[in-house]
Amino acid sequence: MPLLADRAPAKVNLTLHILGRRADDGYHALESLVAFAGTADRLTLDPAAPLGLTVSGPTAGPAGPTGDNLVLRAARHLAARVPGLRMGAFHLTKRLPVAAGIGGGSSDAAAALRLLARLNGLPLDDAAVVAAARETGADVPVCLDPRARMMRGVGDEIGAPLDLAPLPAVLINPGVPVPTAPVFKALGLAVGQSLPGAEHPTIDEGLGGEALVAAIAPARNDLEPPALTVAPVIGTVLAALRERGCRLARMSGSGATVFALFADRRGAVRAASGLRAAHPDWWVAPTFLR
Repeated sequence: MPLLADRAPAKVNLTLHILGRRADDGYHALESLVAFAGTADRLTLDPAAPLGLTVSGPTAGPAGPTGDNLVLRAARHLAARVPGLRMGAFHLTKRLPVAAGIGGGSSDAAAALRLLARLNGLPLDDAAVVAAARETGADVPVCLDPRARMMRGVGDEIGAPLDLAPLPAVLINPGVPVPTAPVFKALGLAVGQSLPGAEHPTIDEGLGGEALVAAIAPARNDLEPPALTVAPVIGTVLAALRERGCRLARMSGSGATVFALFADRRGAVRAASGLRAAHPDWWVAPTFLR
């Protein structure tokens, strides 16, 4: 059987409201509008080989040991739920930065589940596939079907696809890994404590670019201020993007990746070229978010 292949696109939090820290389990409850970028990792599956994982690509080194990779975790969680599941050998071409707030590992895991589902004739909404995604990680369920949608709870409440207009954007990571735990620690919420702030705006289905930017502009990323204390360079990136004529610049997830939205693709490409020249050590990707 030939190799199966899929993309694992970057997940971008256009908004990220932290509602508080739940009293029952201590997890942070959130509300977030998530979109997916054209820039992505690539995952292949060889059904003729035993379960395994190899990794290559420009960010393969920081991705860590292959034995603990989320791709293999996802595969094993699914195999535990589906007797006789056909498996195979994965190869991950890693292009997205690691510990970057764009769900690279989660998207890789979701791509693994999509490939295994395809190989075994399972729909993506199969209970075993969904359960394996949830057990693998909080961001994996929203990455299973990578289209713009709302995400709530601790990432387990996934809204319907919103069919939003593609947004010309630039993603930038300054090359500083930012683990999630220190950012939440800097946020400083006690168990049972709520975080004050305006409610998340309503995002209607099918919004065009202008209307979408207007809708999310009053929103925020509540992890941006604490992330700035962990990695102050995030502020440098935001300032650099805002000098390039973008419509909106904001941090994604827990950082350190920042996105900027532009009026058109030409503006995004021009900004990306200038930023690459000025900061050759930064990861810079012009793309569309959808």
